Amino acid sequence: MTFDQDQIVFSPLDIDLTRSPLYGQIGEPTFVLGAFNPGFTRLPNGNLLMMVRVAEALSNPKTEHEIFAIRWAADRGFVRDGYDLSLVDVTDPRKFRLRGHSSKVMALTSLSWLLPVELDPSGGIIVAVHYTKAIAPMAEYQEYGVEDARISRVGDTWYMTTCSVSAQRHSTTLYTSADGLNYSLKGVIMDHQNKDMLIFEGKVDDKFFALTRPLGDLYFAYPPDSSFEAGPSINLSSSPDALHWKPSDRPLIRPRRGSTSVMKVGGGTAPILTDRGWLLLYHGVQPGTIVGTYRTFYAYLDKNDPSVVLSVDDSDPVLESRPELTLPIKDLSYLTDVVFTTGLVEDGDHFIVASGEDDLACRITRIPKARFGL
Repeated sequence: MTFDQDQIVFSPLDIDLTRSPLYGQIGEPTFVLGAFNPGFTRLPNGNLLMMVRVAEALSNPKTEHEIFAIRWAADRGFVRDGYDLSLVDVTDPRKFRLRGHSSKVMALTSLSWLLPVELDPSGGIIVAVHYTKAIAPMAEYQEYGVEDARISRVGDTWYMTTCSVSAQRHSTTLYTSADGLNYSLKGVIMDHQNKDMLIFEGKVDDKFFALTRPLGDLYFAYPPDSSFEAGPSINLSSSPDALHWKPSDRPLIRPRRGSTSVMKVGGGTAPILTDRGWLLLYHGVQPGTIVGTYRTFYAYLDKNDPSVVLSVDDSDPVLESRPELTLPIKDLSYLTDVVFTTGLVEDGDHFIVASGEDDLACRITRIPKARFGL
């Protein structure tokens, strides 16, 4: 499908590392591995805001005998930790596995922080990069970074969920804002390894609802004749206050056998209410590469009972990775075949969609509402 706007609007080349929260603290040079997966919302002034995940990595991550990870320590700021190079697996460029532990233990090749980038109302022009409002680790449960913001506006408050990474837990944390630009940390709201949490942009029966995705290394088999495949899936939770969450007893959207999303699915955009119900964009992953091929699909949930799935379109992707978009920065690329959609804003008879492209840059796409049957 041809879109009237589909472009990279922000990339590692647009970042001034002298204004990074890490600047001058590690004693070693760093570079931007990726500027991607932006939380997305419209500000009161009409402009758009991307809350960009900046993955900052060491320029020289290893010596002859050691490989290093960046960590934030409450008493020292940002530091380097060294690990015996002979005891790690570095197959995945985003992380390395530490051998010799009874559990599966990983370390990251970068540390992520969040950078607010303001765009014009159409999403095509950068208006301001708000370094003074950057969000960096500030709690022990964020020692390895703050990742993948998702922003929802409910009433007069903006709710931003993030993944906070540490040795203690891999959790979902909440920030809130009264203006969409300045955020304050409220703490952990979903515990160990719960990713892609998205709060609905509106309440149902005076309750908050959210998409969640609990992760684990163990999944139990569906019956041989089931249409579903065991693995990471999109679940639903509700809350009276956006802080305390009750998981739904019903499953929501699951990997389906025979589809290209058989590896896993996960939430993409905060559900918004339309004439057809709650619309959400999500990612489905097909195995075949180191991380798999990520595509964007969409689904509708019942407006009065979001635990009821009205429709799922997992056959015709809304978005796929487009190598030509990142061709000017191809020398920075380390992944392919990944589009990770993270935000959806209405704009007349179109939606403006924000995505991370190949874990490298921020992509903005303008899509007619008719694409979703509206």
